[in-house]
This record gives sequence, structure tokens and C-alpha cells, in this order.
Amino acid sequence: MNLKDRDSLIQKWLVEIKEYIIEQKNTDLNIEEKTADNDLVTRMDKSIEEQLVKKIRETFPEDKIVGEEGYGDDVKDLTGTVWFIDPIDGTLNFVMQQENFAVMIAVYTEGVGQLGYIYDITHDKLYSSTKGDGVRCNGQQLEIPLDLNLSKGLVASSSALMCKDQYPAVRKIGAESLGVRMLGSAGLETIEVAKGNVSAYIASNLKPWDIAPGLLFMEELGMTGTQFDNQPIDLLQNNNIVFATKNAHKDIIDMLEK
Repeated sequence: MNLKDRDSLIQKWLVEIKEYIIEQKNTDLNIEEKTADNDLVTRMDKSIEEQLVKKIRETFPEDKIVGEEGYGDDVKDLTGTVWFIDPIDGTLNFVMQQENFAVMIAVYTEGVGQLGYIYDITHDKLYSSTKGDGVRCNGQQLEIPLDLNLSKGLVASSSALMCKDQYPAVRKIGAESLGVRMLGSAGLETIEVAKGNVSAYIASNLKPWDIAPGLLFMEELGMTGTQFDNQPIDLLQNNNIVFATKNAHKDIIDMLEK
């Protein structure tokens, strides 16, 4: 199946998932804690991933799957085609707010991003990217954001970075910018970078499924995505990441390295 047909199929699946979430979100979510009281999983997270994994296995049986809730494979390398699935990115928001969450999928072949999707369910905005074709929102091409310096734009950050002292340089980065914004969803924070609403997104300890779609978005928009030490992002490990305009990225890495 070529990329265009695969893209059409994935978008169809995502619309089905959106309808399922809208239908089910006010039912008993069967909420459980994973690693902490703010690290939650619901019946919906598990059900969505299970549905998507089933569809992928039926249609693309040779492909490998990396999924947040454990329905995928034990992937040791990025050879062949690998899918990344985050059934609900921002589960705490989903539980507490019923908004500010996303469904995310990415497809990589031989370690190179081919397709990426971040679906803002609440606002029915599906952000998608096909390698070589930029980033779209509901089919409409996004413009490439201005290449702002850190001091000329806003910065998005995870609350963990701003509330804890592990990376004190991040607070200085926030102070150097025009202001800090937080949504609590890696996918939606990434979209803010892609739209040019913020010039950078900084987060720690993100999982591969948190990063994979957005990394392709950054590449397609001429922006930069790396780890804190300016090394390439490793989609087989947790990462501390910077997604940013080229100029803001340089400013941020300089401050992180001091």
C-alpha cells in the first residue's frame, strides 16, 4: 500500500476513534493509577489502543507496533515499518477536564518518519503529515512558522520541568522568552509549535509515542527536534526533548549546556 492510501486509511480509523470517544467519554472510565497519582490510564486508553492494534495487524501483518498500553510488540530496533500509538495523550486532562487531549499515531520506515497524526478530539482538528508534503490541519496546509529567537516568542513546557528543580536552566529559558504556556499534552504542545503559537516546546522524560508524530512535523516544517544535549531523538528510549524554530533551538541548547 502506498503512502497516500495508507494515509487515507489511517485518517478513516482516526475518525472512527473520535466517534467512539465522543460516544463513550461520559461512561465509567475505570480509572487506574500507573506510576503515580497523576499518571493515569482509563478503560478508553486500553480500548482505543487495542482497536488500533487489531486494525494494523489485520491490514499490515509484517509491521511492528510500539504502543503505550502494552498491546504492541517488544520493539528492539527500527528496521522495517514501525507504528507508534498514543491512544489518549493527556489522560489526566481527559479525566479531569474532558478536553486538552489527543490521539496520536506515527509510522516510521527504517527509522525515517513517513506519516504522523495528532488528533485534537475536542476541537475536531486532525493534524497530519506525510513525508515531503508538510503538515495539514483537516486537509489545509499549515504555513511554515517564523524562525523566531527565544526572546521573541512564547515557550511551552511540561509542568514537571517548571515545578521541579532537576533542570533549573529551563526556568531561565522560560524567563528569557516572552512567557511560558502549559497544556498538559505533548501532542497539543507540539501543535502549538507547528502553528507558530509558541517558538519552542521543552519537556522531560517523554516516551517514543509522545514524540514520534511531532518529530516528523518538525522536519516537515523546517524546524528542529533534539534531546537536551542536542543529540538526535531516540525513538526506542525516553527522551528530554526540545521542539523549536531553528533560532530558538540554538538559544535553548546554548542555555541548557551552560
